[in-house]
Amino acid sequence: MQLAPHLHRIGNDIVAAYLVDTAEGVTVIDAGLPGHWRDLLAELRDMGRAIEDVRGVVLTHGDSDHLGFAERLRREHGVPVFVHSADAARARGGAKPSASAGGFRPLPTLQFLAYSLSKGGARTAHLTEVVELQGGETLDLPGSPHIIELPGHSPGSIAVHVPAVGAVFVGDGLTTRHVLTGRPGPQAAPFTDDPEQAIASLTRLEGLGARWVLPGHGAPWSGGVEEAVRLIRADRAARAD
Repeated sequence: MQLAPHLHRIGNDIVAAYLVDTAEGVTVIDAGLPGHWRDLLAELRDMGRAIEDVRGVVLTHGDSDHLGFAERLRREHGVPVFVHSADAARARGGAKPSASAGGFRPLPTLQFLAYSLSKGGARTAHLTEVVELQGGETLDLPGSPHIIELPGHSPGSIAVHVPAVGAVFVGDGLTTRHVLTGRPGPQAAPFTDDPEQAIASLTRLEGLGARWVLPGHGAPWSGGVEEAVRLIRADRAARAD
């Protein structure tokens, strides 16, 4: 679906990936689940594009529900896949430390599990080759995505800022829908390695002026990145009282 000119989403509020479309081609940010491959092809057709127009995939981190079709794009079409060096091993299938899921409600949790299974979440292909990022780069890809280190959810979590479309893609640096409780609105994401570090990292998003905040899970947020960060901090403070 088109969110704004040159900005598209595939998937839904449970698991999502994004496309930036410019005259130079298409940049994919996160790759969702394996079954999103068909959604990718359909969205490209609707955009008047083809798979050959995809110039690169940028992963916000190395968790399996963001890897999706990335290895297929790399292997079958030679598309480079970028991930932070601190998450490169995770993207290749390395062990992930246990992390607290927080609370849950049966229905949203079942919806998350059912959707993930329906989209091939049990058969994710890990990456065999990646282009490692260090943070601070502006990539030579459509939209000139700028990489912002956002550690906390994972050591190599990043945000991807694309000023050309007024968006920052945050992966699981924050969420706008808790996948296990269904609670809407900007908030900390579950399954985070270091929750305190994740909250502290949000400071790096302030001052970007991006209208769109686009998470891997939850509805697109168009109320501005500064407001999203403010709400998360307020929510965190309220829960600490």
